[in-house]
Amino acid sequence: MTLCNCVHWMTVVLACLLTACTPLLPTTGTIPSRTCTLDLGDDAQGWSRSALVHIPPGLGSEPAPLLVVVHGAFSTAAAMEKETGFSALADEEGFVVAYPEGIGLFGYLEHWNAGHCCAKAEAEDWDDVGTILRLLAALDQRLPIDRSRVYLAGMSNGGMLVYRLAAEHPEIFAAAAVMSGAIGSSVDGVTSWTLPTPALPVPFLVAHGRADRHIPFAGGTSPQKGGDRSYRSFDDAVAFWRTADGCNEGPDLITWAAGAIEIKDWNDCRAGSGVRAVVLSDWGHVWPGPAAIAARPAGDPLRRFDFSRACWTFLRQFRRPGLGAQP
Repeated sequence: MTLCNCVHWMTVVLACLLTACTPLLPTTGTIPSRTCTLDLGDDAQGWSRSALVHIPPGLGSEPAPLLVVVHGAFSTAAAMEKETGFSALADEEGFVVAYPEGIGLFGYLEHWNAGHCCAKAEAEDWDDVGTILRLLAALDQRLPIDRSRVYLAGMSNGGMLVYRLAAEHPEIFAAAAVMSGAIGSSVDGVTSWTLPTPALPVPFLVAHGRADRHIPFAGGTSPQKGGDRSYRSFDDAVAFWRTADGCNEGPDLITWAAGAIEIKDWNDCRAGSGVRAVVLSDWGHVWPGPAAIAARPAGDPLRRFDFSRACWTFLRQFRRPGLGAQP
């Protein structure tokens, strides 16, 4: 056995142990409601790729919405499933959730090539966009997916990949949401990659915490990590999607939870799309899912804010190819 094959199988075995050997997604027959592993095989660069897929109860022949949830750098699909609580929400709402797995070492240090970030993925130009497209094709073959209702959500480096996917393939995705991501960055003042302008509008929810020390709200270098990389700001991301979606000036402004949450909506946008900007005044670099908000002190206004549910409420309004809010 070659060293490469040995490392591959060691990775597979350790990944299995880390996920308690999540059962493989069946290739035939009825699929029970649970989370399964979908093996995508090797990508063009020889990396073994996979995803966790959660099946809601009662999935039959009727096409169901699909939400692809992309974890952040140095996280995993299993961690993202736990942190977001999207699988429990999917059981309530009747949609399929896919959590693709990034590339790392023995189940650790997993990350994505978002074009401008990060690390080895960017340096070696990993085809993570192609991997997500292969994931969609594989799910199409096995599950009744409504391709007019395919959505994206991502955290941090995973959110950066969501920006790239939506911009490069707007014809596929009905809407998207990003927490704590950046649409671009530069190293030592040099910008090597720029997010392309999408050919079609994509409804977007863009969210960030003002206390984020990993990817700062106002942009710039990371207070937590340091280094030479300077990230673009939250306002840059909102402005990019407002322009891409042809939104007019003058958002509807809502402050909620004693001002702890600020929401701006641009609804007068091209083809019935829209942009929602969500700012959490006292929040760091964490997905505001059920577990994270429950850990807030008693009386904290953010204890009542489930960002995953807020994401789904926004995303489910839209569908391809016509877009426009759905009843």
